[in-house]
Amino acid sequence: MRHPLRHLLGLALVAVALCGCGSTSDHALQLTLSALATPVAKAPSSPSEPTVKCNNLKASLRPPAILPAPNHMPAGSFMAKIQKQGYIVAGVDPGLYKFAYLNPATGNIEGFEIGLVRELAKAIFNNPNAIRLVALTVPERLPFVQQNKVDIDVDAITINCYRRTQVDFSTVYYDAQQRLLVRAGSSVTSIGGLAHKRVCATAGSQPIQVMDAMPESDRPDPVPMPQAIDCLVALQQGTVAGISTDSSILLGFKAQDPNGTKFVGPSIGDVPYGMAISKAHPDFVRFVNGVLAELERDGTWERLQAYWLGHFGPLQAPPAAQYDG
Repeated sequence: MRHPLRHLLGLALVAVALCGCGSTSDHALQLTLSALATPVAKAPSSPSEPTVKCNNLKASLRPPAILPAPNHMPAGSFMAKIQKQGYIVAGVDPGLYKFAYLNPATGNIEGFEIGLVRELAKAIFNNPNAIRLVALTVPERLPFVQQNKVDIDVDAITINCYRRTQVDFSTVYYDAQQRLLVRAGSSVTSIGGLAHKRVCATAGSQPIQVMDAMPESDRPDPVPMPQAIDCLVALQQGTVAGISTDSSILLGFKAQDPNGTKFVGPSIGDVPYGMAISKAHPDFVRFVNGVLAELERDGTWERLQAYWLGHFGPLQAPPAAQYDG
């Protein structure tokens, strides 16, 4: 079993590697390093997001019929602003194994989501290396997008109706599921078997709200933690009975502790990931959707998924794009 402290050290190195990515990342990096350096403890409960209804959760703005050529972004567009600054600034989660993580063999931040960011940079600059990555905590993601501290957030952020009132989302680029991970020796077979028992998820995340909304007879006691990796440490130390969060996160945990953990039960809910973009830049939303559509058409999306996520199990088909305007 991989020792959790070694993994924490790897995440700390991710944060250090990202320090050169601009001053906007300093606060997030300090929070990340602080979380990694302190003992696991129950985080204060984050305020629940308001309940909001929307007609088509996954629908986004229709892309242009023809994308502009790299280095020829339309004058006055947000893409032209990004082109002028010389790089795209993307918020990421540096603790998502194979989605966005530090490869110790190369010293590079790599993964499926980083591959998508590089494709966006390629579409704007014809240079996949024209990127700057900003490490963000869950509570910082939407504010950093709203305040233009990042151009885009590609951070395994779940699309929900409330978040759509705060930022715009691209079309779905990955369909995760909320699952349950427990210790290998556990007799539990579903989330209902952990009713009134401690189950971990990241503070302020969608999985916490899903658990809070369960019927009383099945409802676990949600334990919010500052960082997702804290949940794995808590499970290994026996201070929680399970982790319920995105399958993308749990697959990484399972890969790091293959003999000590296992998945149980069916999916608890759909977790569609979208790239978050400021509502002030609908032209950029359309451009990003055009790039994603092209990546699906030419097979790049499937190649990225196979390369980064193929060892996790069966591959999924590219999410079907939905547009509403």
